Amino acid sequence: MLRRFFGRRRSDPSSASPARSVTSRRILAAVLVAAPAGGCQNLLDPIGPVGAAERLILIDSVAIMLAIVAPVIVLTAAFAYWFRSGNTRAFYWPDWEFSGHLELIVWAIPLLVVVVLGGVAWYGSHELDPFKPLPGTSKPVEVQVAALDWKWLFIYPDEGVARVNELAVPVGVPVHFTITSAGPMNSFFVPGLGSQIYAMAGMASQLWLEADREGDYRGLSANFSGEGFPAMRFDVKALPADGYARWIADAKAAPSPLDRAAYAELVRPGVVTRPSAFRAVEPGLFRAIVEGTAPQPSPLIQPAIQSTCGRT
Repeated sequence: MLRRFFGRRRSDPSSASPARSVTSRRILAAVLVAAPAGGCQNLLDPIGPVGAAERLILIDSVAIMLAIVAPVIVLTAAFAYWFRSGNTRAFYWPDWEFSGHLELIVWAIPLLVVVVLGGVAWYGSHELDPFKPLPGTSKPVEVQVAALDWKWLFIYPDEGVARVNELAVPVGVPVHFTITSAGPMNSFFVPGLGSQIYAMAGMASQLWLEADREGDYRGLSANFSGEGFPAMRFDVKALPADGYARWIADAKAAPSPLDRAAYAELVRPGVVTRPSAFRAVEPGLFRAIVEGTAPQPSPLIQPAIQSTCGRT
């Protein structure tokens, strides 16, 4: 009757084929290995002072919260074990109602944790203000960033070059980013360097970062922005001084400049499969992008009325 009600009997899990079991174990192992790398990337392996400071705040915050969480977990298990039905030594106070000392402990410890945790977050947030310049003896590198559909444009105003989906920074030199968007709101994020920040049309955010060691890293968009969002990734190269100079020289040897006509082609929605370079940049182009007077990706996107660009 039960089989007639529920339909066909389920197969016995023990009867699954060995090949299927091996495949399942391999898939599970791959997911477990890829999950930390895919979620955090190199967030916990910072390559600069900002990322290192953010990791320190994260570790300190977890340690402070564990000061309550860990004892509660241990005491819950201890109480459940001690007051089990089979323990004749456990006592019971049927008339117990209130204890001032216990109330003081119960409320004082969480209050202290909240105060300490809030202090760490407040101090760390002000120290890592994205508009706050990083200390350094070298002249900062200026980089203007525009989030397009679905690509990243990096303009180096002091060097007069631009790159698409490729960012290079000299090791040990502070980098000042001015970030905007030529379309929907986006988010600029290099996990190893730290401090993701939003890119919005009609305004320009600022961000200071620095790389401490050489290497090739990955940057990404941390805000969904449409069909081509998965391809909004860019290469980040932390180079020594001579390598950075060669990288700039290679950009200056590119065949075409970035003027308004070239930008009009670039700003059209589409995915870029490989990085490209422009040997020169039309003066004032980035400010025009911020103010909405540069070519638009679509007639549906209206120019901004007012700019809050700041330094560009």
